[in-house]
Amino acid sequence: MDNDSFFTIDRLVEFGMSLAVSQQMIQMMNQSMQSMYVPGTTMPASLPNIIYAVIDGESVGPMTEAEVIRLISNKQITKDTYVWKPGMENWQKMESAPEVLKLVLLAPPMFNK
Repeated sequence: MDNDSFFTIDRLVEFGMSLAVSQQMIQMMNQSMQSMYVPGTTMPASLPNIIYAVIDGESVGPMTEAEVIRLISNKQITKDTYVWKPGMENWQKMESAPEVLKLVLLAPPMFNK
């Protein structure tokens, strides 16, 4: 063997080892970034679905969806009521907040004798 061929094989081995090390580094960085929590990017799934509403000029809440459905049935919350829930930027009228407006469909109809 001459020195030139050994030198070439040596470079190939060095390239292969550096490629393997860089793949491991990329894997570790991806794992770290996937497990990283950045505040404000997502809502944790463990938070209850709570809602606030403005009733008679005062903020009422936190309320569960069941409580909001009861207030809709009693007509204490209407399409013009301002509501807010975690994840919303500002208070919105109920008719403009689809996350809360869907509860109207779950409210039982008024009973008339």
